[in-house]
Amino acid sequence: MRTASPARAARAARVGRDGLTRRRLALAARYGTLLLMLAVMLGPILWQFLTSIRGRTENVYDGVLPTHPTLDNYVRVAESFPLLQYVGNTLVVAGLAITSNMLFAAMGGYALSRAAWKGREVVLTVLVATLMFPFESVMISMFLTVRGMGLVDTLIGVWLPGAVSVLNIMIMRAAFLAMPKEVEEAAVLDGAGEWTRFTRVFVPSARGALAVVCITSFMGAWDDFLWPLLVLTDSDHYTLQLGLKTLAGATTVNDQRLIAAGAMAALLPMMLLFFALQRFFFKGVGEGAVKL
Repeated sequence: MRTASPARAARAARVGRDGLTRRRLALAARYGTLLLMLAVMLGPILWQFLTSIRGRTENVYDGVLPTHPTLDNYVRVAESFPLLQYVGNTLVVAGLAITSNMLFAAMGGYALSRAAWKGREVVLTVLVATLMFPFESVMISMFLTVRGMGLVDTLIGVWLPGAVSVLNIMIMRAAFLAMPKEVEEAAVLDGAGEWTRFTRVFVPSARGALAVVCITSFMGAWDDFLWPLLVLTDSDHYTLQLGLKTLAGATTVNDQRLIAAGAMAALLPMMLLFFALQRFFFKGVGEGAVKL
């Protein structure tokens, strides 16, 4: 058997080392990019949290880590304005938004994907076309409608325009379209009606997409500022975002620590919901990828 010459063996070893070096550099560049993205996304949140736990005597911009960390700022926020009342109002709106979006988005997604009826494609085209219009272009007409219904300065009036999102309908439609037709045919052979197939077959199989709808609906209701600002006038009905605006704009409050503590209090429920549903969320992102 012919053996490789020393020169050829050295060249092969050098090529192998060069390939290993390139792979290591590519891996380092990949992780470096991911760390940079992580710092960009989490840096402001971390800075805000560190600001919220700084003591009263500390300079906000003096170093990164607080020298005397304290949770007193959160107590002061709760004493400065009715935090719990605003959180309760926002939870009512968010709870209604989650319930209505999960129900109507699932029903609409099923009707646009599995149910056979005339005009389905026309309705789908109209719904997709509405995604091109920004909220600001229709909010005046929406306000006039809500006012005509007598729902101004009510939490129902805040919730109603977001009762169902077209994007959530598209997510559920894509999730239902991804299910094999054989599953539906087997249910039909077993004597399952339309409603039974919807509730017993399709909805349980699209739990990931429903988790996506749940999280997006909660975030939309929890973070909304413009529409509550337009609808609500009584401070007793304010949502949390409006309450934080009054905190930041109050003449008696000029402490960045309190504003940061209030912002962190608003961020915490969204983080808890995401961590609780993240297993279903990442599954639903794939099964609910929008395909028109």
